[in-house]
Amino acid sequence: LKDAGEDPRDGAAPARPPRRPPAAMVKYSREAANPSKACKAMGVDLRVHYKNTYEAAQAIKGMSLRAAQQYLEDVCEKKRCIPFRKYKGCIGRTPQAKEFKMSQGRWPVKSCKVLLGLLKNAESNAEFKNLDTETLVIYHIQVSEAQQGRRRTYRAHGRIGPYCNCPCHIEMVLREKEEDVEKPAEEVKAKKFTKKQIAKRRLKVGGGH
Repeated sequence: LKDAGEDPRDGAAPARPPRRPPAAMVKYSREAANPSKACKAMGVDLRVHYKNTYEAAQAIKGMSLRAAQQYLEDVCEKKRCIPFRKYKGCIGRTPQAKEFKMSQGRWPVKSCKVLLGLLKNAESNAEFKNLDTETLVIYHIQVSEAQQGRRRTYRAHGRIGPYCNCPCHIEMVLREKEEDVEKPAEEVKAKKFTKKQIAKRRLKVGGGH
């Protein structure tokens, strides 16, 4: 028999640890100067090639939302191409790349469709914040390498080789285009000359006399 002072719960299952606090919001590598006039979208561990997606993202950086959507749709229909500027080893040449003063380009349809989906997501976020979607510009877009997915392929003589894929993370920030403000006219200050410069000017005017 247990003593009266002993806890009757002795020997029972240990108490559960306290619940973790909710995770913080996802951090972006760059924030807009005025968050109330900007919207964001992000995709994590997307099953699209990192290099193709990187080049497609760099091609639409700085474009307006509507121009970027139209451009990516044209790429999906093979009317325009994505210029490959960084990862350009063994990339074929196409006359469509002349638009960007380049010679190498491709049509990464899967990457373009993923980017179109993220742009649509960002547009929905902008409408929720009552922003003007017609004036949105892609202020920041970044593609990062994600952890590779490892599979195996079977080789000759009973060997096994790696068969990896290269997914990526994408983040983008869009903001409303700032209105151009005219620069105020500055007052023209009178030029000051040294005595030596004044003497040289006199010689030029007087013809050396």
